[in-house]
Amino acid sequence: MIVYRLWGAALLCGLPASALAQSAASETAPPPAVTVSGSVGLVSDYRFRGVSQSDKDMAVQGGLTVAHESGLYVGTWASNLAGWGTFGGANMELDLIGGYKHALAPNATLDVGLTWYMYPGGADKTDFAEPYAKLTGTAGPATLIASVAYAPRQQALGRWYRTGAEAAAGVYTDRGDKKDNLYLAGDGALAIAGTPLTARAHVGHSWGNDGLGPNATSVTPTGDYWDWSLGADAHWRSLTLGVSYVDTDIGNRDAAYLQPSFSRGQDGRGSIADGAVVVGLIAAF
Repeated sequence: MIVYRLWGAALLCGLPASALAQSAASETAPPPAVTVSGSVGLVSDYRFRGVSQSDKDMAVQGGLTVAHESGLYVGTWASNLAGWGTFGGANMELDLIGGYKHALAPNATLDVGLTWYMYPGGADKTDFAEPYAKLTGTAGPATLIASVAYAPRQQALGRWYRTGAEAAAGVYTDRGDKKDNLYLAGDGALAIAGTPLTARAHVGHSWGNDGLGPNATSVTPTGDYWDWSLGADAHWRSLTLGVSYVDTDIGNRDAAYLQPSFSRGQDGRGSIADGAVVVGLIAAF
């Protein structure tokens, strides 16, 4: 949360000495032990690791984080869903997050935690837990982030259906199967001096099952793929307007056996992992 303060002589005119003393003390007061921050936004497409979770439609998203000065934090984040599989009958993703941040150096921070992906109103077997670690470094206007997320063996990550046709027909290949999932990623951001713009780049690689899990969903639908994005953000006060090109190396041939589940409207045509321009407007508080 960012607070802008404007100080000037006119603000202090006519104040008693005690008020002036309190004002001076407030300038040197330590930061609060607990801080609360959050955001709410609208995006043209919700892409999770390059794959659309909103059927290439708009999504409303928001999150809230409570952090302690010790480095511990808890938070939640949510988005609407559509199209891709059935998410256990849910039309919403709700993430519960907990972690710890520690400064390794003035310009380096380690962040470790766990995300619990939930789909309220859907089947419990679609929910899964994923521990993560992120190393962030800054050098002037540049920020680099290296991250790893590893989800241990769980039913939500298993290969319950070998093909999209079996999923559409409700014919299990291996009901109850459990698999794990690994995701490695690198992110970079560069603030452009003299402008409100920040350039961004991302690349990630996923390893997981090569089929579809419960309710025809999958974190790594083809078992092994890359995702990447290039974009820029424009900042004004607490608002951020972002534009990115998002893509994966999942071609139509790679995704053919996942159809019809892996297409917009589940009509069996096209792919929800092809390249797209994604626009988002986010308000932070």
